[in-house]
Order: sequence, then structure tokens, then C-alpha cells
Amino acid sequence: MISIDRKILSFIDECENTAKDKFAEIKKIEFANQLKVLNAFIDNSVEAHHFIGSSGYGHNDIGKEKLCNVFATVFHAEAAFVSPLISCGTEAISQTLLGLLRPTDCVLCISGTPYDTLKQVIFGVEGKDVGSLKDYGIAYHEVDLINGEFDINAIITAIEKYKPKMIYIQRSRGYSLRNALSIKQIAEVIISIRLHTNANIVVDNCYGEFTEEDEPTDVGADIVVGSLLKNMGGGIAPTGGYIAGKKELVEKVVFKMMSPALSADNGSYSPGYKAFFEGLFVAPHVVAEAKKVAILASVALSKLGYKTTPSLNEHMSDIVCTIEFNDKNKLLKFTNAIQQSSAIDSNCQIEAGEMDGYEDLIVMASGSFNQGSSIELSCDGPMRPPYAAFLQGSLSYTHGKIGLINAISAIVSEKGG
Repeated sequence: MISIDRKILSFIDECENTAKDKFAEIKKIEFANQLKVLNAFIDNSVEAHHFIGSSGYGHNDIGKEKLCNVFATVFHAEAAFVSPLISCGTEAISQTLLGLLRPTDCVLCISGTPYDTLKQVIFGVEGKDVGSLKDYGIAYHEVDLINGEFDINAIITAIEKYKPKMIYIQRSRGYSLRNALSIKQIAEVIISIRLHTNANIVVDNCYGEFTEEDEPTDVGADIVVGSLLKNMGGGIAPTGGYIAGKKELVEKVVFKMMSPALSADNGSYSPGYKAFFEGLFVAPHVVAEAKKVAILASVALSKLGYKTTPSLNEHMSDIVCTIEFNDKNKLLKFTNAIQQSSAIDSNCQIEAGEMDGYEDLIVMASGSFNQGSSIELSCDGPMRPPYAAFLQGSLSYTHGKIGLINAISAIVSEKGG
């Protein structure tokens, strides 16, 4: 059972008042995105029979087709492929990279080193042929950000030198300590890129959907990729991922996922699509709730003396708050308190452990209804300096507030905390 420390509750109430203007801004963005999603449902004439699944080859699966069309409309894209059979964002991104690139092609990442799980997708595993970009003879180069901004001059130099077929952008921070890239930043860099190349621009959109009124496809990105266990699933979709953008590019990714002999018309999902439609519909509200929790955490932990990202006055383009503890024990205490504040598996003790695709030991709290769902209240981080916690998600602001109160209680109660 969680007991609320009245002093910390009063402190959190003060932090809410500090953040009230930011909360009002989030509410406006939620309104715009909810209207966009509602109109996508209306314009595509979604009906109850579209929830029904299919079996076998999945021919004439009208639910799958309708879901893809709704996603395409939301992203103002020519096409979208949405599949419950995509397990996570890493898989969706991996399939996109391998679907659009061919041997001797080059991909240029302009947002620095991608997060840990993509490193093996790009560079492979030493001594093994796992089908990475490197294994297929696909070249990879990257340009670092400078103080969270695109290095335009270095990008142009790299484009002229390597002549990439793909420009890759990771919108969110991964396990770096930078802010997420804003739509404004992405729009500006795409304008500059288009003066020098027609390379396909692919954006990893994980954690960023519905945090702003526009999406990368609204400002010139050719493809966006993401997970339904994050923002776009609204905490209801039990699995899945999406690819949206130019029709010819989406088709190439589908050929990689399915077979060169098969199209998106193939593939079934017998449980049906209600959870995916419903998850998308509530997503703008759930994302807004998660953003408010992240802002509240940033305000509260910064007042307690910890460095947090984003700060109250910084632009927010994902649902994540990073808290630098510089103390492994505090990271563990904070993460465990989030786990103990969860509806599911609250009795679990969190320890750092190995996880597929990560170089460091990882501590991860995710007491979620859908396993690994990071649109639900969760917190994780690598066990390396500065021992930063990455707090994200929450199906409701109230739950996130309770979890934050419990987590703060855990770190301030220890001696010297």
C-alpha cells in the first residue's frame, strides 16, 4: 500500500502551480490532435465491423485496410502499414532500414549515435552474420548534434562526401541526455537537406507522436516509424508498430516484412482490431497526460537539486523526463518506487540486469498492463554515470502524480537525500 507523505504532496502541489502555464499549452496541443484523429476516423468512415479480424492469408481484411488508412490520414501521408505482428519500435525501424536500403547503399544519421538497441542492427554482432546493415554491405555514417541542434555544415559536408541514399533522424533522446528534436528543428534541417540531396528522409518517431500539433511527415519527412506500445497505441493496443509516408517507400518495407511476392493485402490477425482503433483514438489524451507527468517530474526534481531534461522553459517534443542522480543507489530507489506504484507487479524488486541490445546493465520499472509499454508509467536507465533515470508515460496524470510522490519519498527519506 502507498502512504502519501503530506509534506511531499504539498510540495508537489506547489510544483503543479509552477507548471500551470505549461499544462495549459499541453491542453491546446491535445485539443488539436484529438480533432485530427477524430476527423481521420470520420473521413475514413470507420464502422464497428472494421474491428473484426481475419485468419489465414488475410485477404479482404477490411479492418486492417481501414486501420492503415486512418493512420495515413493522421500523418497526412500517402500510405501507412500498421501491423499487430510488429513487436516493438526497434523491429519496425530495423525492417524499414533493411527494406529501403540495398548493398553498397549508404545511410547517414544526422542526430548522433542511435540508441543502444539499434547498434546491432547497424553494426551487427562480432563473429556472427545476423543480417545487419554491415553484413549486407550497407555503409553507415553519422553526424553529431551540437548542443542539441543539427550541425548543418557538417551534414552538408557528409552528404556531399558519402552521397547517402537515406538520411536518418532519431527524434527522441534514447539514453542520451539531450532533449528530443522538435518539429521545427526537423523542418529546418529538411529544408537545408533538400538543397543538396533527394535521399529518403526517415524519422524514428518513437515517443514523439502527438506531443506537437504536427508530425515529421507534415514538414517533409518521407517516412516515419514507431511503436504502438508507445504513444500511438494509447496504452490500449497490446502490441504492434507502424510505418507511414510515401506509398512507394511503405510498399518496399512491406515487401521486406512479408515477401517480394506478397503485398500489404496479405497477413491476418484473428483477434481483431478494436484495441488498435481505440488506442489511436485515446492517444492524444494519454500523450498529454504523460507529458504533464514528465513536466511535473522535471519541476519537482530540479527543485530538489537534480539536473532534469527538459526544463520547464524548454520545448518538449517527447514524453520523457531525464533525471540525473549521479548516484546508482538513488537511481535504484527511484526506479523501484515507480515499480511499487504500479497496478501490475507492484511487489517486484527491481535490480539492474542484462537486456538484449544494450551494452550496460539496465534498471527498468514497467508495471504495465501491456508488457514493456512505455506509454504507461515506467522508468528505466543504464547503470552508468551520471546514473540518469528516464521517466515516461502514464495512462492518467493522477497515477503519474502518485508514482512521482512515492518515488520522491524514496530518495529524500534516505540519509543525506
